[in-house]
Amino acid sequence: MAGNESGMATKPATSSLAIEARGLVKRFDGFTAVDGVDLTVAEGAIYGILGPNGAGKTTTLRMLLGIIDPDEGTRRVLGAERPHDVAHAIGYLPEERGLYPSMKAYEAIAFVGALRGLPLAEGRKRGKALLEEHGLGYAVDRQIRQLSKGMAQQVQLLGTLVHEPQLVVFDEPFSGLDAINQGKLEVMIRALAAKGTTVIFSTHVIAHAERLCDEVAIIAGGKVPFAGPVDVARDRIRPQVRLETRVQDGIWRGALPADARHEGHYWLFSLPESGVEPLLRALIEGEAGILSLSIERAGLHDAFVHIAGEAAARALAENNGEEAK
Repeated sequence: MAGNESGMATKPATSSLAIEARGLVKRFDGFTAVDGVDLTVAEGAIYGILGPNGAGKTTTLRMLLGIIDPDEGTRRVLGAERPHDVAHAIGYLPEERGLYPSMKAYEAIAFVGALRGLPLAEGRKRGKALLEEHGLGYAVDRQIRQLSKGMAQQVQLLGTLVHEPQLVVFDEPFSGLDAINQGKLEVMIRALAAKGTTVIFSTHVIAHAERLCDEVAIIAGGKVPFAGPVDVARDRIRPQVRLETRVQDGIWRGALPADARHEGHYWLFSLPESGVEPLLRALIEGEAGILSLSIERAGLHDAFVHIAGEAAARALAENNGEEAK
């Protein structure tokens, strides 16, 4: 694979988009796993593909990377129509983790880098440095079989990054990591993006996508009903109003929207199209006695339910429940 004398991967000429896919379709034995997916990912972005297990996330990523070819549609990765032409500039962490158990940690990192064109000697040097940098210096000479599952996952993650890729693709990277290492991974992802690296990751955990992503694609049943900025997804649902009044009844209640419901001490409802000002006037004139009033923007979870549907949301919850066991 291409490289220069220093062992650095030669970066391809690219457009402002790291990924551009149109109408991707993939069928397996008559079953349509991915059905007309469109994606555009800007260079340097953190992009999440969000959906339950079996929604088509992994199949979509594999098509983008050229591991499998789409039955229909086109893709352009780092400016190339053939993903294999830019493989040296891509780092990929598959959902199915796997390292040779007899390899030492730094050698395993070097080996993964060598698969992307990085000379082994340079990979060994970088592997040791990366392990030290990420607090795993004590494990440099340990065999993979001597590491905990979480440590082995971190070694494979560092192998994904050792050749300093321009595009990094993680498939369910948070799966199997404890809360501390999930936090470290989030910091690492932000650091990669700060350097200009494009990061794409699939996940069934909405919180990670909401905290990290510039844009998301929501995928359910092999289709993408939404792809775009996280804020735009959240704005698919009107902001929610939480109102507490001193008086429980009065003519002012006629000013509440039709979807208003009373829970505990509060009235909860969607912000009216006309805004909050007419409601405030009605509450004041009706002497409701406003104790508190807050307007809360919808979260990505609520947006997911609204966009993907209750069935997809239940499947997502089931995935998270299984992982928590």
